[in-house]
Formats: sequence, structure tokens, C-alpha cells
Amino acid sequence: MRYLPKSPVDREEMLAEIGVASIDDLFSTIPAEFQLKRDLKIPRQHGESEILDRFREFAENNAVGYSSFLGAGVYRHYRPVIIDSLVQRGEFLTSYTPYQPEISQGTLQAMFEFQTMICELTGMEIANASMYDGSTGAAEAIMMAVRVTGRDGAVIARTVHPEYREVIATYAQHQEIPTVEVGYSANGRVDLAALDTAITKDTACVLIQSPNFFGTVEDVAAIADIAHAKGALLIVSIAEAVSLGIVRPPAEADIVSLEAQSYGVAVGYGGPYCGVIACKEKFLRQMPGRLIGETKDKDGKRGFVLTLSTREQHIRREKATSNICTNQALVAMMTTIFLSVYGKQGMKELSEQNLAKAAYLKSVLGASAGAKVLFDGAPRFHEFVLHLPKSAEETNAALLGHKIIGGLPLAKWYPELGPNASLWCATELTTRKQMDAAAAALAGKKA
Repeated sequence: MRYLPKSPVDREEMLAEIGVASIDDLFSTIPAEFQLKRDLKIPRQHGESEILDRFREFAENNAVGYSSFLGAGVYRHYRPVIIDSLVQRGEFLTSYTPYQPEISQGTLQAMFEFQTMICELTGMEIANASMYDGSTGAAEAIMMAVRVTGRDGAVIARTVHPEYREVIATYAQHQEIPTVEVGYSANGRVDLAALDTAITKDTACVLIQSPNFFGTVEDVAAIADIAHAKGALLIVSIAEAVSLGIVRPPAEADIVSLEAQSYGVAVGYGGPYCGVIACKEKFLRQMPGRLIGETKDKDGKRGFVLTLSTREQHIRREKATSNICTNQALVAMMTTIFLSVYGKQGMKELSEQNLAKAAYLKSVLGASAGAKVLFDGAPRFHEFVLHLPKSAEETNAALLGHKIIGGLPLAKWYPELGPNASLWCATELTTRKQMDAAAAALAGKKA
């Protein structure tokens, strides 16, 4: 049972046992002016079957029959059913930090395999297991670069996910890390001339995202040359992990911060997701989180151990590289299963499908009267920015009438693009019928 219902008699016995007359007495230490006295008009209690019916009704009203073209850091991909079947096994679902390797070999091996596959995908030499999500991973990567270089500044591309930048700003404020943002060129890529100017002798790192928030693939090698020439590290943030099945890994980077949600983690109101940091081996000692290593036992058999764990939970706080202490191993295991099911060839084919779907969506939506695809001069993955004749908010309101969830309005974060710009996405789950219906709705026609 996840919870045990209590009868009024049960409650009275429990209160008597702890020596109070009523539940209100439990809150007597709260000053009267802060206690809630008004009637909240809470509906009557419902039976479990009634609650399930209620949520089914909500689902019918909110989701069934709708097509969605949202991406922007959270992506709808098919999740093989084997993922939930395995991660809900008790030995994985209830496990925590593997302090005792002799009884944690299954968990440790799963983490080790996760790290190995992340290294293969990103072109890095080591990877941790793991971070909260892509945004906190990016912030932790900047702090890691500050420790490595002894410098205290960061240059951040404006094409990095705006919510990632908000999280970074929170971290940077309290870590006293000055940050500078660099804009983008007409093709949606980082402005290389502005980047070169922004890097100073105090710059610890340059942070970019590729594919970036506009869906455009950055020229990682050129950016790495600029950063390294001035002694700064290059951090590449990846919000859409599926892109690594076809996009060249950012091997020129010093640190890669990855959001692995696309690898079998369900879209779920912002989390829990799966952040990862991977890097060159020479930066091992400054990596946050933990690292699982392979060894041999006294009989020469293969085994796994917690090789490095510099979290404050394990060592002196002043020596810790991170205060991220929540166990993300279960979510990381979803990723491990997903990558094992797809394999190298499957990941390539999945990426190709996403690339092809977005190319078709771009062609049919871009052909709508008055529509224009922005930043069309550089390679991209499965997202693009579309400028429409009406505001994005107004357009989306009209599309909802056709059970279509349109692109993400960009004016909040990029006011220079105007109110009519929105970010559209297509994955392997987006059908041609849905894309044609969206194009027809934009043109004012019936699909």
C-alpha cells in the first residue's frame, strides 16, 4: 500500500497515544495570525474509483485527439514498454546510493553502462551518473570550469535555452561568477566575432548549446578554437539528446552538459529528468556527482565500485564539488535501457526520422501564406523558428480549435523576433497527417 486510510476511531486512538486532544493541537505552535481559519470549500472525499474516473475525464478533455508541435527542451519520443517493466522492479526502484558495493553490483553496473554509453555518444572520456537535469548540469559545468581554470567569468550564448540561462543566473549570482551573453547571427548560430570580443583573460568558459534553442547546429570546432586560443574552456549543452544519433558529437568541447530526457524519460511537468556531465579525463577531480568504476575482486571476477564521489554527502562540505545529493540513478537507468534497446543503428535511424519529419513540417508550414522560416542558413535538427502573419499567441488560440497545440511563442525571451515568431518541433511520433492538418489550419482550410 502506498498509503493507509485511517478511520475516525483510528485517529482518536493515535491522538490519545501522543497526548493531544485534536489534530488542531498539533499546529498550536503556529502563531494564530498565520493559521488558516477560513472555509476552503474542499469537495467531499471521493472513493478511489471516483478519483480515477475524474482523472480519465480530465485526460479526455486535455489530451486525447490533440497533436502537439512543442519541443523547446522537452521532447516526445516513443518509450519502449520494457523501460517501466524493469525500473519498477524492487531492487532498482528502492535502491539508493550504493555505499556497499558488495550488495549493490546491479545498481553499480547499470550506472557504469550508462556512463559508458554517454561517453560514446558525446565523444568525451568520462561521464558522471548523474545530475538533476540539463539546466542544473549546465550551471554545475560552469562552476566546474571556474575551479579548473582559476578564472571567474563565463560567456554564455544567447541561443542557450532561456530557462537554462535563468537557472545559471541563480547559481552565478550566489557563486559570484560574472556572466556575459553573446548574441546570434542571421543564420541562428552564435555570433563568432562578438564571441571573440567577449572572451577576456578572466573568462573561465564559453557555454553554447548545440542544437541550440532555435534548433540550429552550432559550429562547435570554430567556437572551440576561439575559446581555447584565449585559455577558456568550452562547454557544450545538449538539450535534445536524440540529435547525437546523427549530429557529430562535440568532441572539441572540454565539458558536455546533456539533458537525457529524450532517452526514455517521460514528459512529466518538468521532471524528474536526467542531467549528465561528461568531460575530458584530466578534469576528473573537479567533476560533480559521482563516477562508477570497473575493477576485479580477489578472485579476479569483474566488479563495480563507487570510484569517485565528491558530493557534500560523502566528504567534507568545503571539499565537495557539488551540493547535488539526490539520487538520479533510477532515471539514468531509464536512459540505459532505452539506449540498449535502440543500439547504435537504431539511434541513427531514430535521428534520421526526426530530421526527416522536421524537414517535411518546415516545408508545409513555410509554404503557408505570409509564413517565413527564420535562421534557415545553417544545419538544424528537428526544430525551427517560424514567423507567421499573426501573433504566435493568437495563432495558437485558433489552432486549439482544431485540436492542435502550436509552436512555442518566443517573444518572452527574444522580443527582437517580434510577437509572431514561434518554435516548432516534430519527432518520430509526429505523423504526416498531423503535419498536413496543421498546415491546413494555418491556411484556413479543412485538413
